[in-house]
Amino acid sequence: MSNYLISISKGEAVNDGTIHDPNSKLKVKAIDMVKSKFIPSKGEVRFFVTAGKETLAFETKGYKKHRELLILHMISWYCIYLGLIEAQIHTNWPLAI
Repeated sequence: MSNYLISISKGEAVNDGTIHDPNSKLKVKAIDMVKSKFIPSKGEVRFFVTAGKETLAFETKGYKKHRELLILHMISWYCIYLGLIEAQIHTNWPLAI
């Protein structure tokens, strides 16, 4: 499994980090849907993760035709990092939060 870098601002929770792929330069922002408001950006790819009581949104930053498989791999890697083993990745906003 590839390794990615995680950046977390001083005022952010661990769930609100940014995942960086050093090879492709792709960035994927994670947003905790319980603690933060998510406003989708135009032209970016987004996925949603549910795991127990956790609901996270993931959105690319500076998307330039990256492979969807790479984005999903980065999200699954981050979920394992957070300990969300039972995480389910959705392409649309999960209805039951």
